[in-house]
Amino acid sequence: MKFAWIDLRTVPQARLESVVDAAIHTRMQGVLCDDESVLKALPPTVTAVTTAAVTEEQQLYGLDADAAWVDVHDEPSLRLACAAAVALPHTVVRFADPTKIPLEIVLAAADRSAGKLITVCADLDEAATVLDVLERGSDGVLLAPSDAAEVFALARLLEAGTSPLELTTLTVDRIEHHGLGDRVCVDTCTHFAEDEGILVGSYSTGFILCCSETHPLPYMPTRPFRVNAGALHSYVLGPENRTNYLSELGSGSTTLAVNSEGRTRPVTVGRAKLESRPLLTITARAADDTVVSLTVQDDWHVRVLGPGGKVHNVTELRRGDELLGYLATDQRHVGFPIGEFCKEH
Repeated sequence: MKFAWIDLRTVPQARLESVVDAAIHTRMQGVLCDDESVLKALPPTVTAVTTAAVTEEQQLYGLDADAAWVDVHDEPSLRLACAAAVALPHTVVRFADPTKIPLEIVLAAADRSAGKLITVCADLDEAATVLDVLERGSDGVLLAPSDAAEVFALARLLEAGTSPLELTTLTVDRIEHHGLGDRVCVDTCTHFAEDEGILVGSYSTGFILCCSETHPLPYMPTRPFRVNAGALHSYVLGPENRTNYLSELGSGSTTLAVNSEGRTRPVTVGRAKLESRPLLTITARAADDTVVSLTVQDDWHVRVLGPGGKVHNVTELRRGDELLGYLATDQRHVGFPIGEFCKEH
């Protein structure tokens, strides 16, 4: 779970009380301040952190502490940061280099360490980047906010991670072949795993896990960044329980990668390709008899996933085959879940 410490040392006195209140309200893990009166007033839910406990010698040379602050500006200080991150429960690191390469090195060095790495960030944009570096990201960030609004914005950023989904087994009921229609390939800025894809469906209450093109194809190389997702009218499930039509995705959009165990991660769309192709419709049912429908390109190389990550070519699907899907209880209005009556068929 990602966390944040709030640095109060540079907060203007006139805004200090509101920033502290915001940190408490948003359940920030820690507050950094060298004013003991401020720290003593914190509730027990917030960790009080002070730099006074770390001597200059410990900062630069020693690791005989529960925590350390390391300013990384050259190779020796980078080595110290790596050693601290491996050995100590908490390591706060401030990088002089504006690139994230030194952070990547520290993250790699401490990959199997139980300690927590906290990276000093200049602003919210840097915090967002730091939390995602090497896919793992820094365990925590240290931010000196200018006002309470930035504390609330940081809390929203920490909550933006995606939760796992409870996938369900669907049983294929029928396959229908159609003529030409417009389908969308979603080309992302990431590599998909072999059991990973995106959730797509014709109805807002049910989705099928569409496989990425990570598996070998005849006559062409694999495209591990692509999902041949379905007809342009289809819903695609994104972060925060939002949906988009496939026709709405484009360069810079965000959608949700999902694997066969339900783990999720947000991915950025590099482009969406809409082309006219023959189509087929998969109709499947869940154990509770919920009907799920998906229309895709009628081609062997288009694939969907079944339990255990089993790959199914859509043209070879038969009645009784099992697929992985996701059932949503909400209807949709402009992509937002809404509790209203709506029947789709």
